[in-house]
Amino acid sequence: MKTLEYRHALRRSATLLAVVALSLVLLAGLTGILLSFYYEPTARGAFESLREITEILANGGLIRSLHALAGNGLIVVALLQIVVLFLGRQFCSAWLAAWISGIFYTLVAIGLSWTAIILDWDQVGYWRFKLELKTIESIPLIGSELRDILTGGNGINSVTVEHMYTLHSYVLSAIAFVLAVVHLGALIYQERQVKHNFQGEAGGVKAPIEVS
Repeated sequence: MKTLEYRHALRRSATLLAVVALSLVLLAGLTGILLSFYYEPTARGAFESLREITEILANGGLIRSLHALAGNGLIVVALLQIVVLFLGRQFCSAWLAAWISGIFYTLVAIGLSWTAIILDWDQVGYWRFKLELKTIESIPLIGSELRDILTGGNGINSVTVEHMYTLHSYVLSAIAFVLAVVHLGALIYQERQVKHNFQGEAGGVKAPIEVS
């Protein structure tokens, strides 16, 4: 009985965390859209446009804070979800789909945070991004090509900001939304499936025997 209650608690926790994750993705997307109306993805305009958003635009600082909170919160929730899914260890098809989608949207959440490093165009972000490019460049076979794709091939400049902004705002954001929906859908389907099986066992329902 305790085992059943434990598994039920894990399933319910996983579903609630998936709802929170999807809510954070939507919040990050909504605030990101609002910020995009005023943000200028260039080396000269990024820092100044964010300063104007924070200091001049009405509620701009709040919107920017919510955007950052949603992004950081998504990473925390995604990592917690990985732990819950691991403890569940239920390898039915729906749980496996939730497990795989959960791992990928955790990676995407980290990717969203990483691509935002250079978007502020401040000293901390610039030098951190430059150091991490060295790590990317050291990847065998594809390191140099991947670095050139991210930076534009001519060092860290406006093209780099544009590339990272595109990855952050369009590519990774869209992938995060799709994965969050798939993840939540898989967990809801699993809960319904378990509930249906439990009701069938409780009611003594058995599959009919086919007689040839």
